[in-house]
Amino acid sequence: MNRLQKKSSILLLSITLLIISGKLMAQDEKQKSMEIYGAIMTDVGYNFNQIDPDWYDVIRTTKLPSYKNQYGTNGNVYFSVRQTRLGFKNYFPTALGELKTTFEFEMFGTGDDAGQTTMRLRHAYAELGKFGVGQYWSPFMDIDIFPNTLEYWGPVGMALFRNIQIRYMPIQGDDKLTFALERPGASADQGKYAGRVELQGVNPRFPVPDFSAEYRKAFKWGYVELAGILRYIKWEDQNNDQYDFSGDALGWGLNLTSNIKAGKNTTFRLGVVYGEGIENYMNDAPVDIGAKSNPGNTVTPLLGKTLPVLGISAFVDHNWNEKFSSSLGYSSEDITNSDAQNANEFHRGQYAVGNLLWYPVKNVMAGVELQWGHRENYNDGWKTDITKLQFSFKYNFAQAFYRKQ
Repeated sequence: MNRLQKKSSILLLSITLLIISGKLMAQDEKQKSMEIYGAIMTDVGYNFNQIDPDWYDVIRTTKLPSYKNQYGTNGNVYFSVRQTRLGFKNYFPTALGELKTTFEFEMFGTGDDAGQTTMRLRHAYAELGKFGVGQYWSPFMDIDIFPNTLEYWGPVGMALFRNIQIRYMPIQGDDKLTFALERPGASADQGKYAGRVELQGVNPRFPVPDFSAEYRKAFKWGYVELAGILRYIKWEDQNNDQYDFSGDALGWGLNLTSNIKAGKNTTFRLGVVYGEGIENYMNDAPVDIGAKSNPGNTVTPLLGKTLPVLGISAFVDHNWNEKFSSSLGYSSEDITNSDAQNANEFHRGQYAVGNLLWYPVKNVMAGVELQWGHRENYNDGWKTDITKLQFSFKYNFAQAFYRKQ
């Protein structure tokens, strides 16, 4: 039995035990106790161009080739079930109010499991009153501007990051105010000097957590939200030589987002984000810190520099009627590279999709979507595109259980 089969067996056993336990009652009771939800989704598509084979079923502009034929041939069919998802929500009464927990995962492998169909944690989060702890959407991002599309990864110019955090929510509801301390982390690009032995002993250090905040004001026509983030990034040279590459930097960002309702059937989802050293919080971006030349300094010939990034996202979701809907939009991301980065480093990405979705019966969806992505390198003149045609089939399920009064 492989690792995935073992995990699946343990999960199914846990679900069975929960369902048959005496604590779960019929739905005719008033107090909700538990909810099991998810979706089974199959994607079938055609890649007209090349992309990193680990990301065959999505549009990630950072994973497009940085030179000609980096990923082999054009024109490939793909099948995927990696958007399949399962989640659990629990509700526990306490003396301080209701404790809400969320545990959710999907089958889209990343990191060491990139390209694989394997379990990936999305949310592991608990909320009691005005406090929340665990892995959840960062307050710096706004998931409500994500369009109703088939493509999994989403707009390149959108801030999107699930992070481990401790959050305080003094205002909750349609209007909301949130503050959070988040797990820090950053990535660095040593550029054309990456192979130098002197840089191999330069290691990151994160002495303080990232700090994020959001405020949303709701209106009859939608809402406007402004979020911000501050982060302290430090790196230390632990080599015993004549160089000292130690340094630090302050990363910061602002994210302005909105939903605008144009009648009952149309919603515009808009966002613009700008900052320095916040690539870690973007949906699809490379490194936070780039190498910058420091000519004339024999002790520190290279400096670390936070890379500015500008992202925009503009989509419209429209319901034609009860059976059909469409989403159409565009997103882009521009990074101001540092002078010591390689010429073929990522500089600009663009993303666009348009679809037609059909809902034949309750909880069932089928659709077709045309997807496009574009990559531009730092300063070698390289540009490349990808076009995909994707068909998807999705079945949603949910079951609530209620506590005996």
